[in-house]
Amino acid sequence: MNLSNTQRVDAFEHFEVWQSVCSQQDLVHDSGVVVWLDGAQVALFYLPSAEGKTLYAIDNHDPQSGANVIGRGLVGNIKGDVVVASPIYKQHFRLEDGSCLEYPQQRLRVWPVRLNDGVVEVGVA
Repeated sequence: MNLSNTQRVDAFEHFEVWQSVCSQQDLVHDSGVVVWLDGAQVALFYLPSAEGKTLYAIDNHDPQSGANVIGRGLVGNIKGDVVVASPIYKQHFRLEDGSCLEYPQQRLRVWPVRLNDGVVEVGVA
């Protein structure tokens, strides 16, 4: 298992079902790409130069605008939190837990994600 530029895989050992969604080569450094997973659009963010966790999976649907655009948002850091700014209304979502900094009642779904021998896998169970 290739663990370079990713979080420790054993943190998600309790997930029994991992679904392959793309290859590591499909990811864009410091940006998002969107994959289809069981009827949902999932935005994957690959941050290989970040300390600690480098891969995130979060809902692509922006609850404020109703558009599927989160994967096109800009990634940044606000007060130590890794966030993505929605491209439409610019609200910020924490990649770690999906919470919105400006509107605490809004939250995006997050999925466990890992790199496994160059393949991106998302936990689905």
